Amino acid sequence: MKTFRTLILLVICVVFSLAALMPSVAAAGEPLELTFFFPVNVGGPIPAIVDEIAAEFNAANPHIIVTPVYTGNYDDTIIMIQTAVQGGTPPDFFVSLANQRFTMASTNIAIALDDFIAADGDAGAAYIADFLPGFMEDSFVEGRIYSIPWMRSTMIMFYNKDAFAEVGLDPDKPPANWAELAEFGQKLTKRDAAGNVERYGVGIALNSGSAQWGFTGFALQNSENGENLMTEDGKHTLFNTPGNIEALQFWYDLQNKYQVMQPGIVQWTDLPGQFIEGSVAMIYHTTGNLNNINTNAGFEFGTAFLPAGKRRGAPTGGGNFYITANIDPARQQAAWEFIKFATSTNWAARWSVETGFVATRFSAYETDMMKEFYERLPQAQVAREQLAVAGPELTSYDAARIWRILNDNIQSAIMGDATPAEALANAQAEADEVLERFR
Repeated sequence: MKTFRTLILLVICVVFSLAALMPSVAAAGEPLELTFFFPVNVGGPIPAIVDEIAAEFNAANPHIIVTPVYTGNYDDTIIMIQTAVQGGTPPDFFVSLANQRFTMASTNIAIALDDFIAADGDAGAAYIADFLPGFMEDSFVEGRIYSIPWMRSTMIMFYNKDAFAEVGLDPDKPPANWAELAEFGQKLTKRDAAGNVERYGVGIALNSGSAQWGFTGFALQNSENGENLMTEDGKHTLFNTPGNIEALQFWYDLQNKYQVMQPGIVQWTDLPGQFIEGSVAMIYHTTGNLNNINTNAGFEFGTAFLPAGKRRGAPTGGGNFYITANIDPARQQAAWEFIKFATSTNWAARWSVETGFVATRFSAYETDMMKEFYERLPQAQVAREQLAVAGPELTSYDAARIWRILNDNIQSAIMGDATPAEALANAQAEADEVLERFR
C-alpha cells in the first residue's frame, strides 16, 4: 500500500513538473487553466461531486477551466502541496485542514483573502457574515482571513439502535456522559460462549492523525472552564492539565478496565465499516460519514451529541479552501471566483445533502433542499446543533509536528508504555520546545 501511494504521488508530481513548462498565464482569448488539489478523508462518492462542481463552474465561466486533482487523505495532500510548491509547480488553490492555517501563513504557502473580500464590497462582507461562527472562527491568523470553510464537520456519536434494544437499553436514549458511555459499552459488548468478542460497545479512533481530533473533544468536555488543547493564537499548547490526564486515563480504561473497545490502536478508517457490519455498537466519527452509514447500515441507527464529562464539548474539523501564494494575481482571482461558487448558498446545501458534511452557511439552512433533507434524515440535525458546544481541533503553528507529538504520546499511554500523566507531561515539554520560536 505504501509503495502504491508513493508511486501515485510520484506520478502526480511528474505531471505537475511537466505543467511547469506551460505559460503561467493564458494567452489572450484562451481560458485560464487552474489546478485544484483536494483530499478525501471519509467514505462516499466525494471526488465525483467535486468534479460536478468544477464542471458547473467551468460551464458558467468559459474563461476559466478548473481541474480538480484528488490527492489522497489530508496527510497525503499536505505532502503533495509542499512538494509541488518546492518544485515550483504549485496548485492554484487547494483544500487543507482548517487547523493548518497558521502553518500556511507562516510558511507563505497561502495568502490572506481579505483583499478579495474587500474588493467585493458589501457582497463580500455579507458573504463572510453568512458562515457559521463555529467554522469561521478557525479561518483567522492574526486577524486576517486565510481560508474559507467548506469540507467541514464535527465529531458525533453514531449508535446502533437495534443493538441497544437487544440488550435492554432505550434506543432513543444514547449515553449522556462518560459514566453512561462505560456502562452502556459494557452492556453492548457481546461475547460468544468461548469469551471471544463478537461486538465491542465503543469505537474511538486512536491512530496517528485521528487521535488528536477525538482527544480535542474529551479535553473540551473535561476542562474546568471550557479550555481547548491550545491557546487561540496557536503559540501554546495546554496538554498537561488535570482534566486532560483524566481524559486520557478514561481512554485507557475503556480498553483495559471496562474492555469495551478493541485493544491497541483503533484505526479511523476501520470504524465506519465496523459499525456498518455490526461489530461495534457506538462510534465517535465525523458527520462526513453520515450518508455512507445511512446508505449501507442494515439496521436503525441514531446520532447524538458526544457524551459529556464535566460539560458538553465536541471538536470541529475538516478542510477549508486556501489560495496559493506567489502565483499570478489573475490565477488567484480566478481561484477566488471558484471558491465563492463552490460555497454559494445552493452548493453549500447540496454539498451537505450529498456528502453528510455540515452546511457551512446560515442561508443554506433556509433552502428547501436542506429542510427536506432534515425531514428525510433527522439524524443529520445533530451536527449543526452540537456546534453550539464545539471548538476547533488542535490548531497551532507547525501543526504537523505538534499533532505528531500529541498522537505519539497518546499512543504511548494507550499501549501502557507511559502513564497518562507521564505521556502528557512529555507531550507538553516537546511541544513547548517546538513552539518557542513562534512566541
